[in-house]
Amino acid sequence: MISKDLLRQIILQQKNHEFKIKETTLREKLPEIEKWIKKDNRIIILTGLRRSGKSTLLKQIIHNNDNNFCYVNFEDERFIDFKAKNFEKLHEVLIEIYGKSSLYFFDEIQNIEKFETFVRRLQDQNKKITLTGSNATLLSRELGTHLTGRYKSFEIYPFSFREFLRFNNIALDKTSMYLTEKKVQIIKLFQDYFSKGGMPEYLKNEDIDYIRTTYENIIYRDIIVRYNIKKQKILKELVNILATDIASKITYNSLKNTLKLSNAITVKEYISHLENSYLFFELPKFDYSIKKQLNTPKKIYTVDPMFHTLCGMNYSTNKGRLLENMVFIELKRKGFEIFYYENKNECDFVIKDKNKINNAIQVCYDLNKDNRKREINGLLEAMDKFQLKIGILLTSEQEENISIDNKKIIVMPVWKWMLTTESGK
Repeated sequence: MISKDLLRQIILQQKNHEFKIKETTLREKLPEIEKWIKKDNRIIILTGLRRSGKSTLLKQIIHNNDNNFCYVNFEDERFIDFKAKNFEKLHEVLIEIYGKSSLYFFDEIQNIEKFETFVRRLQDQNKKITLTGSNATLLSRELGTHLTGRYKSFEIYPFSFREFLRFNNIALDKTSMYLTEKKVQIIKLFQDYFSKGGMPEYLKNEDIDYIRTTYENIIYRDIIVRYNIKKQKILKELVNILATDIASKITYNSLKNTLKLSNAITVKEYISHLENSYLFFELPKFDYSIKKQLNTPKKIYTVDPMFHTLCGMNYSTNKGRLLENMVFIELKRKGFEIFYYENKNECDFVIKDKNKINNAIQVCYDLNKDNRKREINGLLEAMDKFQLKIGILLTSEQEENISIDNKKIIVMPVWKWMLTTESGK
């Protein structure tokens, strides 16, 4: 049982400390989220990897609104004994400290069982609610059961390259990519982004122990404790394999054999937990048959290159796989529905819009005489299959236009593509 005095102490301390906003990098999602807060009465949910910037984004939203709000961060360890029956007591404390509020902000609320009943009651009282959480399935499952159609979710990822440039105080305009000095500066910073990734706090001090602590919190708090995992050593070995083999095909059976497990169900469940925690993602092969799609190998990607660096068993850097991983995360960040395509050759990404594939993307770090034919043929095969006139081939720095059989292949650097591609939503 948590006392009212302790709740009062927690909320007061959070109010006094959480909102001393330092200079922060404005997130690209901020205008869209604020638009939905103002125009719609649905609950707003921000989900994403631990330490990817959800709480900072939440504070940016609060900072841009009036003072008619209240805030609770449930990640505070003093909430360990908090139960659903304590929500009314908490509500009384919030009113006492913040006054009558119309905006409610709850950080990491999925830590509290049956939180959705309290949230629904607030919404029934015409309160506007924004939640954050580090587990996609838990939030959507609980809210889907009790609040069907009453919420809109946004996935928050580590910094995009545009946000990384903002973090480094680089202002962009329409001329930036054409001015030589600015272009050189952008390319140099892209190389930093390529190796360091976009974890906001890590970029401030570049301390690998910060990434290690984040990883351990994800594994222990978001997966082992939450799902009551018994085979912890197997889970960690699986993470090492996935982090090593980013942008590669996997099957549950092959991983089962590597890990010396008796069945592939355990592998499938563990990867599902890792995906729900936003640490890894599976990419299915495109097929018009859903059954075939489910039974073909998947490709695996990680949310940030620093987890590849920390967890992978890498004796040399595979720049091609890292670049492909970066493109995958950017497509996820922009909300595209993506697959890989394979027949005689392979195309890294095809993008589905409604019921149609409308774009094909190939990624190659360095397009050269040894791989040029293979990379172009993989892209052309996908373009032929889906009747596309234009395809994109992304590289580290090369740029050209290729015309083959009335088809156009645009070869361009990943950094330029990242700064010019629109959202898929």
